[in-house]
Amino acid sequence: MPGDEYVHGYTPREASRLLDQANTLADLLHGDTRYPGGSRVLEAGCGVGSQTAILARHSPEAQITSVDISPASIESARARLERQGATNVSFSVQDLYALRFDDNSFDHVFVCFVLEHLREPAGVLQELKRVLRPGGSITVIEGDHGSFYCHPETPESRRVVQSFVETQARLGGNALIGRALYPLLRGAGFGAVRVSPRIVYVDDSRPELVEGFSKQTFIAMMEGGKERALALELLPEAEWEKGIRDLYRATEADGTFCYTFFKAIAEKVSDRP
Repeated sequence: MPGDEYVHGYTPREASRLLDQANTLADLLHGDTRYPGGSRVLEAGCGVGSQTAILARHSPEAQITSVDISPASIESARARLERQGATNVSFSVQDLYALRFDDNSFDHVFVCFVLEHLREPAGVLQELKRVLRPGGSITVIEGDHGSFYCHPETPESRRVVQSFVETQARLGGNALIGRALYPLLRGAGFGAVRVSPRIVYVDDSRPELVEGFSKQTFIAMMEGGKERALALELLPEAEWEKGIRDLYRATEADGTFCYTFFKAIAEKVSDRP
């Protein structure tokens, strides 16, 4: 992930959550992402390689370069791809604000769940545009916590989610960034910007999503924010705990979850900065 404060932390549980999220949402988020053989692809902010593994499987003839600011995450990602048997990915520890690549080095750029953690996402988009060749594409995927709702919903469950949004904002990030992808990419000078919502809807008829998304992705993410939310005094501990219980309550047979991701695809229309 980038060098800004990472709201989720770098714990083993977080690594597991990222893997659950990637696998559960692979078709929804990656199903229409395929890169042709021989193309040079930069994955910016690869983390522990959860998304990298999917990219490598879907585009086995592309040459993927995955970068991250964290050496530990890079080592985890490299080990994961080695276990997968991928031979088309190389890794590098790099700062997204100052990439060590020449101008126009890549045919495509892929960014997933990264901009939300950045204090200056526009600056990173400018740097990614620099290393992208004219006519090349950028794909950006982000969530938007403001899109979440569940049934049954309580004031406490809403407060838990809002406390996570506020925590990330205080760390310099933006948990609502999904809705801003279009203006961000246009503002960075990209053209042909196309944004599509990718909605995850969960009820008892979809048990794989109840476990993989509602519990292991979304609620696990909220649980990971407990320490910071309480330290920032965003809500009392008793209220936080009730909110988490209420979120789990919405995973029962009469409950529902809904969340929207946003996927943007754009092009570098010239080699001007």
